[in-house]
Amino acid sequence: MTQSSAQSASTIIRPVQRRDLEAIAALWQAEITAMPELSYPTELGQQLQGIRRWYGLLKFLSLFRNPLQHRFCVYVAEQQDQICGFVQVSPFNQARSTWKIDRIVVTPAARAVGVGSQLLRHCLESILEARTWLLEVGINHTEHLDLYRQNGFQPLAHITHWEISPSLLQALATREPNLPNLFPVSNADAQLLCQLDTASMPPLLRQVFDRHIFDFKTSFMAAIVASIQQWLTHTELVSGYVFESQRKAAIGHFQAHLSDRPNGGPHVVQMTVHPAYTYLYPELLAQTARLTQELPPHPLRLTSADYQSEREAYLEQIGATRIAHTLLMSRSVWHKLRESKPVSLESLQLSEVLQGLQPARKPVPSRTALLQSWVESGQFSVMGSDASLGGASTPAHPTPAHPKLAPAAKPKPSAKARKPPSSRVHRLKLG
Repeated sequence: MTQSSAQSASTIIRPVQRRDLEAIAALWQAEITAMPELSYPTELGQQLQGIRRWYGLLKFLSLFRNPLQHRFCVYVAEQQDQICGFVQVSPFNQARSTWKIDRIVVTPAARAVGVGSQLLRHCLESILEARTWLLEVGINHTEHLDLYRQNGFQPLAHITHWEISPSLLQALATREPNLPNLFPVSNADAQLLCQLDTASMPPLLRQVFDRHIFDFKTSFMAAIVASIQQWLTHTELVSGYVFESQRKAAIGHFQAHLSDRPNGGPHVVQMTVHPAYTYLYPELLAQTARLTQELPPHPLRLTSADYQSEREAYLEQIGATRIAHTLLMSRSVWHKLRESKPVSLESLQLSEVLQGLQPARKPVPSRTALLQSWVESGQFSVMGSDASLGGASTPAHPTPAHPKLAPAAKPKPSAKARKPPSSRVHRLKLG
C-alpha cells in the first residue's frame, strides 16, 4: 500500500464536536485568505461566534425536527487526531428532498490524498432523505470544480452576484414605483408564491429545487426563530408581492434583509419576477431602494441567473457592480431524476421522442401469421391449414401418398334416397 492510500484509509469522517470549532475557524480563515471571494454571501466566522455560545442548545435541537435542527450540520475529516477538512451541508427545501453543500474546506496535503471526495461521498451516503444535491462554486476555483465534477456534479446555471452602491440606491429611491397591487406576504399567499416560483425558472431547475406550497409558509416556531435572529443581528425583514387581478396570480415578489446597524453588513434582497412581466424589475428595485433610505447607508446585494437576461440587462444599465460569478451545480442520487443531458423536456425534438417509442424486441408472431408462413413455405398443404382452422373446403386435386392408403369409394345413394343439397353445400360450390 502506498503512502497516499494509507493516509486516505486512516482518515476518519465524523460529525462535528465542540472541540473542533477552533480548528474549523482556522481552516476557514486560511481558505478566505487565499480566495477572498469565498466569504460571499455568508461569513462562517460570524456564524461560529454564535455556535460557540449556543452549541449545547443546538446539539439538543438537532435530535428532533425543528427549524434549527440543521442550523450547523458539519462533518469533519480527521487524520492522526488533526482536523484536515470539513464540509457544511443544509436542507434546501422543507421536504428535505434537496440538500445543499454550503462549503467544503480541505488542506492542500489532505486534498492530494482525496479527502475532499471522501467528505462528499460521506454526505451522499449518510443523509438518506436527500434525492438531489446542490452547490454553488466560483467559476475561477478550478480545484473545487474538478472535485465536484469527479463526484458527479453537473452545471445547472451561471449565477452573477451584483452590488448596488448607496449613492445609486439614493438615486433610485427618487423614483416613485408604479405598484398599485403591492401586498404584504402571509401564509395565505403561499399558493400564489409557489406558482410564481414555478413559472420563473426552467423545468430542470424546477425539478431539482422541488419546492412545494409549504416551502413558502412560515410556521409559528420558525417565525419565533426568525424574530430572535433579527433581534440578535439587528436586521429587518420586509417582503411583498405584486398581484395581477385579471389573472388572479402573483407576478412579482421581493424579500429584503435590511441591516439597521451603522457597522453592519450589506442589505440583501431576493427578487422573483414572472418572465412575462419583466417591466417590474425597475419598479421592485425602486421600492427596495426607498426602504433603505431610512437606514444607515449600506450597499444592496442581489443575484441573477443566466436565464434572467432582462434582469442582468437592467442591472448593467443602471450601473450595478459585478462582485462574483459562480456556477450552480447539482447531483442526483435518485434514479428518476435525469442528469445525463442538462436540457428540458420542452426542447426535445420529435426525432428524439420517437426513438424512445421503438419496440424493445421483435414482436412474437400470432397463430395466424405462423400458419400463413408455413403454407407459403410449403410445409403444410392447404387441407392441413384449413383443417387446423376448422374450415370445410377441400383441395381441388387430392393425391394420396400411397395407393393402399386411398380411401375406399362409397356407394352412391339411390335417387329416392338422395336429399336436396343444403345451403351450405351451395355456398361451398359457389366458393
